[in-house]
Amino acid sequence: MTVLVTGGAGYIGSHTVHELVDAGEKVVVLDNLSTGFAAALPKPMLPIVGDTGDDKLVAELIKTHEVDAIVHFAASIVVPDSVRDPLGYYRNNTANTRSLIETAVKNGVKHFIFSSTAAVYGNPAKVPVTEDTPPAPVSPYGWPKLMSEQMLRDAGTAHGLNHVILRYFNVAGGDPEQRTGQSTPDATHLIKVAVQAALGQRERLDVFGTDYPTPDGTCIRDYIHVSDLARAHLAALLHLRSGGDSTTLNCAYGQGYSVLEVIEAVKRASGRDFPVRTSPRRPGDPMSIVATGQRIRQVLGWRPQFDDLDTIVAHALAWERRLVEKGRPVREAIPA
Repeated sequence: MTVLVTGGAGYIGSHTVHELVDAGEKVVVLDNLSTGFAAALPKPMLPIVGDTGDDKLVAELIKTHEVDAIVHFAASIVVPDSVRDPLGYYRNNTANTRSLIETAVKNGVKHFIFSSTAAVYGNPAKVPVTEDTPPAPVSPYGWPKLMSEQMLRDAGTAHGLNHVILRYFNVAGGDPEQRTGQSTPDATHLIKVAVQAALGQRERLDVFGTDYPTPDGTCIRDYIHVSDLARAHLAALLHLRSGGDSTTLNCAYGQGYSVLEVIEAVKRASGRDFPVRTSPRRPGDPMSIVATGQRIRQVLGWRPQFDDLDTIVAHALAWERRLVEKGRPVREAIPA
């Protein structure tokens, strides 16, 4: 049995690949390397370079490697970009996912784990949200993810494709062993950008919106350590292989932090001050997204190890320092 990980050379994907390999799983990675890095994978593994919408390639990988499970990360992920290029996001995040699901069904894949997002909730009327909170996306990033969720449920009903949908909240941090981390220099994740500013990699940090109806006027997010999230994927795989039911789960700690609180945590961890500029709100940014995170603990037996903002920031800072000292990884891979 082999696990096919799409987007496995990316930030969350590479952490999950390490987690799977550490657990003794056979893994093959498909990644177009638009944002991922071959060097993020366990050595001597290299990704197959290709697109999830390439039905022929995906079918060949499934047959050649005897794939029984797919973990699907490959997607475009920047909310403001989705507002500027909605059709591109519907292509990458909906059309390609549809192709991947169809190819999985046609070739007998039994289990599918889907990387979804808290963006499906939009601006919820009540927080913390649960899995029963009605979805109401406010961006062309959230809508394609919600559409993909429904396609997967329908495929499960029609074809018996067992699946777990994991709705991520704000992912941050890095592998405590520093085997991989967030390496894309132009990433937009707040903690990544803040540690870059603290280390002089950016001239300032922009805060988008200080007039929200929150305690300090800035957006509130539920941050989750990427290594805890990787373990959630392994737990989801074991759940499905042991006969567990298909399900949708929030991946969160249940604790929200504002943008300004995160900035202070980064300044505290780095011991450095850095310029912060207030800017207008960005289109598509929800005011506050926090989840209970209870159901994933109950269904998968998942227990986070790094549910502390200072720990998340410390690991992100350590990885960024490593990049400054040793340089960023290169994108190299083998052909399909």
